[in-house]
Amino acid sequence: MKNSELRDFLDEKVALYEQPKFIGTDPIQIPHLFVKKEDREIAGFLTATIAWGNRKSIITNATKMMQLMEHDPYNFVMHHQEVDLKTLDHFVHRTFNGIDFSTFIRGLRHIYANYGGLESVFEKHAEEKSLQPSIHAFKKLFFEVENLQRSQKHISDPLKKSAAKRINMFLRWMVRSDKNKVDFGIWKSLNPAQLSCPLDVHSGRIARQLGLLKRKQNDAAAVTELDTRLRKLDPKDPVKYDYALFGLSAFEKNHF
Repeated sequence: MKNSELRDFLDEKVALYEQPKFIGTDPIQIPHLFVKKEDREIAGFLTATIAWGNRKSIITNATKMMQLMEHDPYNFVMHHQEVDLKTLDHFVHRTFNGIDFSTFIRGLRHIYANYGGLESVFEKHAEEKSLQPSIHAFKKLFFEVENLQRSQKHISDPLKKSAAKRINMFLRWMVRSDKNKVDFGIWKSLNPAQLSCPLDVHSGRIARQLGLLKRKQNDAAAVTELDTRLRKLDPKDPVKYDYALFGLSAFEKNHF
């Protein structure tokens, strides 16, 4: 397909899948439970952190996370006592367990108390056309709290060749805004042109079939390659095409 034909095709798929009904089937529904900016940030970050595996399981366990924080994420993060973290001990989602959950609560409080919050950290370390250095910097600051090495694997680092799919998805939620209000667009200090596409085995497969991606591994280099192609299709909002890649993979398997 020519670039213009590919853009038209993908724009059509974005319009089809970037709809309010998408919210009810996707983990993004968890931060949509909240109104306050900090609640949405924290709910979104924790949900994205466990967003691998079966989507139903992700939503179920992210809901449990909110319940354990008494449906008041920011207040819980900022005002919890160590005894409160005991209630998290039995939480498990795949390899993310109660120890990791407690560490992440401490890490979030550290970010809000000492660095001005999540948006401030990502904005400070952003580059003009990339937030990938911000992810690297954020991970270093986040784990300044006492932690076990096992917890660090739950935040990927693109500067260590990871595609960092989950945290790129979180950044999409926070930075993008759209007329159908699926993504939140609450981080006004950053813009969608800086975002990178959340890349996993499913979106990677579709991207390769459409000729958007040649690299075989789903790693940081593949993200850069995909970003370059998508920015040619829409320089201002390239990551909107994540909806198209997801929809083609999830709902149009017989055609792709």
